[in-house]
Amino acid sequence: MKRNISTCYELMDVIEELGFLPLLDGGIAGFSAEEMVDADCRYVVTADGWDWPLWKWKGPIITEGDCVYGKFFAGKAGFVARKWWPEWCNWRRSNSKEPAPGSIEETIMITLQMHGSLITRELRALCGFTGSKMRSRFDSYVTRLQMQCRIVTEDFVYPRDRHGREYGWGWSLLTTPERLLGEEMCHSDNTPEQSHALIAKHLHNILPTATDAQIARLIG
Repeated sequence: MKRNISTCYELMDVIEELGFLPLLDGGIAGFSAEEMVDADCRYVVTADGWDWPLWKWKGPIITEGDCVYGKFFAGKAGFVARKWWPEWCNWRRSNSKEPAPGSIEETIMITLQMHGSLITRELRALCGFTGSKMRSRFDSYVTRLQMQCRIVTEDFVYPRDRHGREYGWGWSLLTTPERLLGEEMCHSDNTPEQSHALIAKHLHNILPTATDAQIARLIG
């Protein structure tokens, strides 16, 4: 599956072709955007700090491409082509319960639904996670909700320096898939088991050397 991707638009085409693609190495050799891009697009330390074209492509791919982005693969980030989202969402949500009344997960979902979209630190503050050492705990709840296909990343927001230039790693702008894609895109006419079978067959086709265990871990 070796590629030499040199632009974000080429990566958009690959995501559409494959249907699913982790951003970074997830344990299946060659199956990540990081491994598919040209060497010039990988992380490099520069005199001014760092440069990583692949990292900077995430926002344009989400906003201009036909895909969904979030922490979908064993808690790690990646892309799901929009055409596969109904099946992916159908299977993932069937494996988890709706956030329980009064739970932290419900508070996160209600807060996000009330505001439409929020960067992670804003959502964290509104949910009351303002104390010391609360960030990692909160992030674990958000990751779990992304794995359940209840939260996705709409875009990335970057701070700007006094010259108006963007800098840093950027903040995830979170929203719900219903708001981003529409209610109809979060439902499938298939049963969860049928959705799982379709996804598994597709992944085995595009990853013929992957083991059953690797495919199972990817699907979740």
